[in-house]
Amino acid sequence: MTEQHSHQFERGTDGPKVIVVGVDGSDSSVRAAAYASGLARRQHALLAIVYVQPVLAAGAAVGAPVTETTDAIAEDLVAQIWEATEHNKGIFDMRWEFHTFRGDPYNGLVKAADQLKADAVVVGASEQAGHRIVGSVAVRLVKAGRWPVTVVP
Repeated sequence: MTEQHSHQFERGTDGPKVIVVGVDGSDSSVRAAAYASGLARRQHALLAIVYVQPVLAAGAAVGAPVTETTDAIAEDLVAQIWEATEHNKGIFDMRWEFHTFRGDPYNGLVKAADQLKADAVVVGASEQAGHRIVGSVAVRLVKAGRWPVTVVP
């Protein structure tokens, strides 16, 4: 005797609930944020915008104000997000949060995706030539195989 299951399509219940996007102010990360926001809006998912503040020991050793610089970048990113949100208010309403983590971009995004229980991760393609040899954050995230990863050019 075979057991039969009743399969019904559940409209609007599948898909990501949390989409993490990594931003750093680069053009590719801005495009990734735009792409991720469209995904989040269409899926009614939470968009978790993540900026990973680099810890630059070498810069700190020579007295560079590393923390102040990365804090300023984070504040600028939040200001840009608020401006875009206000500009699109009533047209494109969506839920979003801004998070900062410290460390290298790969480990910071992994930590963010784990803590926020991400269903998907979106990042911009690396704009640095050396990453073709060493491996970019995007490639490392894809190789980790823990979430669907979208790399936006």
